[in-house]
Amino acid sequence: MLALGGLLGLAGSVAGLAEPLAAKMVIDAFGSGASLTGPLLTLTVLVLSGAAISALGSYVLERTAEGVVLDARLSLAGRMLRLRVPDVDRLKPGDLISRVTADTTLLRAVCTGGVTNGITALFMLAGCIGLMAYMDAVLLAVTLGVLAVVGVSALLIMPRIGRATRRAQEALGAMGAALDRALQAFRTVKAAGAEGRETDVVRDAARLAWRRGVTAAGWSAVAGTSTWLAVQLSFLAVLGVGGARVANGTLEVSSLIAFLLYLFYLAGPIAMLVEGAVQMQTGLAAITRLREISDLEIEPTTGPSDPGGTPADTASPEGAPAALALNDVRFRYVPDRPPALDGVSFEVPAGGMTALVGPSGAGKSTIFALLERFYEPDSGTITIDGVDLRALPLGRLRGMLGYVEQDAPVLSGTLRENLVFGAPDATDDEVADVLARTRLTDLVRRLPDGLDTIVGHRGQALSGGERQRVAIARALLRRPRVLLLDEATSQLDAVNEMRLREVIDDVAATTTVLVIAHRLSTVTSAQRIVVMEAGRVRAVGTHDELVAADALYRELATTQLVAESPVTASTEG
Repeated sequence: MLALGGLLGLAGSVAGLAEPLAAKMVIDAFGSGASLTGPLLTLTVLVLSGAAISALGSYVLERTAEGVVLDARLSLAGRMLRLRVPDVDRLKPGDLISRVTADTTLLRAVCTGGVTNGITALFMLAGCIGLMAYMDAVLLAVTLGVLAVVGVSALLIMPRIGRATRRAQEALGAMGAALDRALQAFRTVKAAGAEGRETDVVRDAARLAWRRGVTAAGWSAVAGTSTWLAVQLSFLAVLGVGGARVANGTLEVSSLIAFLLYLFYLAGPIAMLVEGAVQMQTGLAAITRLREISDLEIEPTTGPSDPGGTPADTASPEGAPAALALNDVRFRYVPDRPPALDGVSFEVPAGGMTALVGPSGAGKSTIFALLERFYEPDSGTITIDGVDLRALPLGRLRGMLGYVEQDAPVLSGTLRENLVFGAPDATDDEVADVLARTRLTDLVRRLPDGLDTIVGHRGQALSGGERQRVAIARALLRRPRVLLLDEATSQLDAVNEMRLREVIDDVAATTTVLVIAHRLSTVTSAQRIVVMEAGRVRAVGTHDELVAADALYRELATTQLVAESPVTASTEG
């Protein structure tokens, strides 16, 4: 399609190149008294056909360019969602969005003005120079001399345009990141009365993007002006030299007029070349930012195309719970920081509930992240039923696990879409069963459209406890062999927490449940408790054993755990 658009543009340009010759024929006919019908008809056909062919070529190019932008966006969006978690943690969401939207738009310039129009302009330029040489070689030498001087200066400007454009796109991404930061914590911003300060941050980023954009525009304007300047200076030089040659009889007036027409026609391909060079610099700046994403490592594809990528392939209602084991696992998020896990070893038997407790920063949530293979351990092994996690296809592994995060994220959309997010093939009966088990049936009855009610951005139509129960229901619908609960009851009141604990106890009869918990009630019902401190396993045992044998657990049980127990909550309520 690019080739077709380029050929059509070239054909339109050839028609344009013939117009000055037709104009010369008209002038000669005037001078000789011959009929003007033929020359005028020829000139009219050339003008109309050239315009029509050029318009068609332009449409083909623009349509193809839009297709290139679409393909780039689809590919980039799909790749971003498959990036590894550490890379997404390092990058900013607003900047990633800017790359998919603003940067991909610049690819259009590469497809049209940058490549095809540039090639077409070269052919036009070659044809125009050839015809000018046919008209008068002396005037052509004068023209090329002036163009060469101005062209060298334009070439020196191009690298500056590329650098300025790249910096402008980076600033635009930074502005998007600043705005995303404020919107992600919208209620916190308002509650803290920080609207003005956050607005200033976004405005500063916007002003920086503006300044860098103006710089890029300035260099582009200088490059564009050089085209106009080159043609004007060439016109003056040709007019002076050509006028003198007409005066001494070595050049016909019609030839001078035709040469001047070609000179003005030359402005078109020169402008296209300069514009193409500018757009290439702009597009290359965008491609550099897009390549930064394409060069990042991605996870293997998970989903229907991956055997075992769906819950139904790896777990069933009759599926047995799985056993977990960590053996001398070491991991750190940043090379020069203290390790998050430092030689962690413990086992989680199949079935029942195992609790992880310890102070903040002990490494509890890191263990969950390693189990889901969001990160890979620096050393040591993690096994499920004796098989190293790294030996399992990623889709199959995650199909075995149900994961409830601490902040229990709920996506924009309907309640039903959130519930079946991890199990899109779940039946209505399965949804109804999990709603009853997580005590969400009354909520569904209260909602105006039941399961089809829109829950709003990040589930703002739901309370914190309701969002947490929705997240648990979503995990249970996957029928996991291992259920990971990260502070899953932290936002529930005493009554709902007790009911959900009953659900967890029921699930633990057929599923391995690994829970990070602070509340005493959750810990005491666990068959095994792993006490962690500073990235190490400090002690393992039951509640009674640990109260008697471990000072840290005893302190947690008498302070943090008791303070957050349902008894305390109900007393304070």
